[in-house]
Amino acid sequence: MRTLLIQGAKSAVMTAHKRSDPISKWAAALRERSGWQKAVVALANKNARILWAVMTKGEAFDARHVSVKPNTIAPALTPG
Repeated sequence: MRTLLIQGAKSAVMTAHKRSDPISKWAAALRERSGWQKAVVALANKNARILWAVMTKGEAFDARHVSVKPNTIAPALTPG
């Protein structure tokens, strides 16, 4: 499974500059900042996490989903 994730990530990082979806933009920017191999491993990791989430939740993948960390939500204002 790991080999398949890496091979897919290599292909995706190599052609990311030709696509405009959010993950491709992220992969292309990461390649520029961190280099080819780190971008490939990071994308393989990201894909593995996406696969795990889709399999465990049983929901369709939404490429435009933005997650919000629970501690980043503004706390309720209390008088005092």
